[in-house]
Amino acid sequence: MQNIRSFFFFTTGLALFALAALLTASLTVAFIGVLGALAAGRLLSAKLKPVPVQAKVRKDEMHVWNDGRGTIIDL
Repeated sequence: MQNIRSFFFFTTGLALFALAALLTASLTVAFIGVLGALAAGRLLSAKLKPVPVQAKVRKDEMHVWNDGRGTIIDL
């Protein structure tokens, strides 16, 4: 009876250890996946930003233009 109980405790402990290792590994993979998705999104969003338009203004006259974020009046 003692051997059966020891075997049961051993297998239960081994199963719990394997379950904890599996949970840790799966959380690690999920965390790496989330970080990868965030990095890819950040990389793609950087490429989608509009390129600023360079405006050349004559010094003798007022220039008004709209860059998409608001009207600019250069005196």
